[in-house]
Amino acid sequence: MSISGTNIFKILDQKTILRLLKRSIQLMELHDENSFKIRNYQSALINLDRNEISVVGKSAEQLQSEAGMGKSIAEFVFSLATTGTHPYLEDLLSKTPTGILEVLEIKGLGPKKVKALWEELNITSTHELLEACQSGQIAKAKGFGEKTQVSILASLQFREANQGKWLYADLEEMVEALGAKIKEIDGVKEVMAVGEFGRKSEIIEVVELLVATENHADTVSQLSGLENLEYNKKLSSPFKWRGKITDPEVNMLIHFAQPSHFVEEKIVRTGTKAHLLYPLEGEKTLIEILREPALITSEDELFAKAELPWIPEELREGYIEFDLAKDGKIPQLLEDNDLKGILHNHSTYSDGKHTLRQMAEYCKELGYEYLGISDHSRSAFYAGGLESEKVQKQHQEIDQLNQELAPFRIFKGIESDILTDGSLDYPAEVLASFDFIVSSIHSNLGMDRKKATSRLLTAIMNPYTTILGHPTGRLLLRREGYPIDHKAIIDACAIYNVVIEINANPWRLDLDWKWINYATVKGVKLSINPDAHEMEGYADMKYGVIAGRKGGLTKDMTFNAMSADEIGKYFQERKSKIK
Repeated sequence: MSISGTNIFKILDQKTILRLLKRSIQLMELHDENSFKIRNYQSALINLDRNEISVVGKSAEQLQSEAGMGKSIAEFVFSLATTGTHPYLEDLLSKTPTGILEVLEIKGLGPKKVKALWEELNITSTHELLEACQSGQIAKAKGFGEKTQVSILASLQFREANQGKWLYADLEEMVEALGAKIKEIDGVKEVMAVGEFGRKSEIIEVVELLVATENHADTVSQLSGLENLEYNKKLSSPFKWRGKITDPEVNMLIHFAQPSHFVEEKIVRTGTKAHLLYPLEGEKTLIEILREPALITSEDELFAKAELPWIPEELREGYIEFDLAKDGKIPQLLEDNDLKGILHNHSTYSDGKHTLRQMAEYCKELGYEYLGISDHSRSAFYAGGLESEKVQKQHQEIDQLNQELAPFRIFKGIESDILTDGSLDYPAEVLASFDFIVSSIHSNLGMDRKKATSRLLTAIMNPYTTILGHPTGRLLLRREGYPIDHKAIIDACAIYNVVIEINANPWRLDLDWKWINYATVKGVKLSINPDAHEMEGYADMKYGVIAGRKGGLTKDMTFNAMSADEIGKYFQERKSKIK
């Protein structure tokens, strides 16, 4: 059995193999293995990852010739790919307390620091690390200090609070496949996602499904035979199946309903309490209308009885949906096909996996009218940020590609780091060479609300800032964003005509959807940006659309719903006003 829990002789996927290789390198560093050997393994990992060299189904000899690996590394990777382990990895694991593997996952703790904690304070688990932080021992340890202790404690608490939670995007495909399998069970008439998953919430703690069946007991019996499901009989009841999906491990709740009451139950199980108990005309709530004697045969029928248009599932949060419905804005909500172009993308000029040409051609192939390329600026040296000379080279290539790919257009952008004082990377003459600028914070994230807000406000007031990128810097389930005064930021964007990004990467989804309505009311446009570092990253656009819809975003308030000609004219006119 491998450290990932994968059975021996099962061929693993590329992502899992690279994760095992990365973990092996961490263990090598932890145990002070030969530094030259470690560097060779690190180079192999970077080469496989950056150049997208597949190792699945490859022999050790093929890995040597195609990936340029030495014989011993090729044999190691081949073993990982085919068995999930290797004798050398097993030897490293045998010398490592199991809890240390969890400690290695804590943000800000590399192998060297973990080794110091293990050897000097005998810390071999996250529980012991938490106790050491709470007692002040970490602050006193050599090479750590009070600031590091606070950071570790925050990471541990954040990790604990998010145990058992998953990103919607990570579960979507699996839940869809599971629903299809359940629908094949004899007697099952309908299967629908409900609860937070049905509302497409960004973070999922429990996957809930509603199953229409006339024989609950028989359906429960057949569910127990499905692969990847573990039944918890003690917590279940005649109308509820409780348990978990085993891979990935996530809590599962299945509700049962008679087919004749399926629509009614779907509405009850999808909406939040705030949605169902919202007072409508005549002070009746949606749930009260639903419980009236007449049988509801469709969702449209229910909402019509409430004198409302149909409200999409993702909006049923009890937040703004009824105001949108009364104002007639629901039919105008943003759709995937409203987006005409993709802004905020990276190429091999900085830390992307695909070339500018590849990113552009694939964007065009997907049917978009334009691509906004915005590689990292020079201060992001860790991500291959562009020096001024490299900017000029990229612009020359863009000019050539624009002639070749017309009428498709590539706009010249940059993701400019917002420096500590709020200024933008590059002098004014370089900033002036871009069509648009996404201004984002990537460094010194440990700010309080006042400092973070001030830093962002300074960047917003800079006339070269076109789009404010991922405003809080959060990584869902990984790290909290820095605290900001959202109203002050949005108000400033309204004054200085700055677009705010909804970063569509499922780990970010930043701006948070709860602030979208406030932004649109203030007249601030939102841009759905995937922050794509590879061609496949464009697929994340749909998660940005979901977030936008949850916040009531309409096509007319979406920046990249503009055509290539419209957005090109906008960029030109905005630049002409800079003095």
